[in-house]
Amino acid sequence: MNATLKNVLAVIIGIVVGGLVNMGIITISGSIIPPPEGADLTTVEGIKAAADALQPKHYIMPFLAHAMGTLIGALIASLLGATKKLTLALIVGIFFLLGGISAVFMIPAPTWFIIMDLTFAYLPMAWLGYQMTSKK
Repeated sequence: MNATLKNVLAVIIGIVVGGLVNMGIITISGSIIPPPEGADLTTVEGIKAAADALQPKHYIMPFLAHAMGTLIGALIASLLGATKKLTLALIVGIFFLLGGISAVFMIPAPTWFIIMDLTFAYLPMAWLGYQMTSKK
């Protein structure tokens, strides 16, 4: 298979699988850390309505979803790619970072969470995904 095509497919597969990991963690998060009484955290409107009742513990699972989705996606892109594996992992990380930045404008969250999420959940996890596949 052509190296360019293999790299493009590796990035696409990494993004799809990383997105599935992210969604899977978000889906089960309410059963691990229950939302506040009466809050519906499954919609943007529900999150906006419950924003004042959310505690720091309610941000653990979204952070893990973002970080693990990026990590797994970057790891897969790096494993499947033919060349420039760090670049492929970082492309996945940038894709998820752009999603995180767009979420900042749609979903209310405390400033500390936004800074932590954008700083640590995307590009560092993409780099770590690459590091997990590189041979020393």
